[in-house]
Amino acid sequence: VQLQASGGGLVQAGGSLRLSCAASGRTSRSYSMGWFRQTPGKEREFVAAIGWIGGTTSYADSAKGRFTVSRDNAKNTVFLEMNSLIPEDTAVYYCALDMSAVVHTMISAYEYWGQGTQVTVSS
Repeated sequence: VQLQASGGGLVQAGGSLRLSCAASGRTSRSYSMGWFRQTPGKEREFVAAIGWIGGTTSYADSAKGRFTVSRDNAKNTVFLEMNSLIPEDTAVYYCALDMSAVVHTMISAYEYWGQGTQVTVSS
């Protein structure tokens, strides 16, 4: 399984970005996907996750009300819409895939990881 994340970039505080993550290869029939982020010197942290059925989602407190995770199962792609961005959102964002249909927030639950995409929010 390969994951290709894209959509990162430089944005001013208050702006928006939409990240995408396309999965390819032999995935399970009903997998879940998550988004995590990491800044230098800090541990990778959970941002959002979505189950196979798109109505099941989970968000970190820092993402609630500002970020929206969604997916297009026909295209094996998950999205992270990020609004009202703040400088503290600056990080490398990673997408991850869990072969189960359960929405997880723990890093250890995800078997496959994308390469990461940089998001920089200027003040």
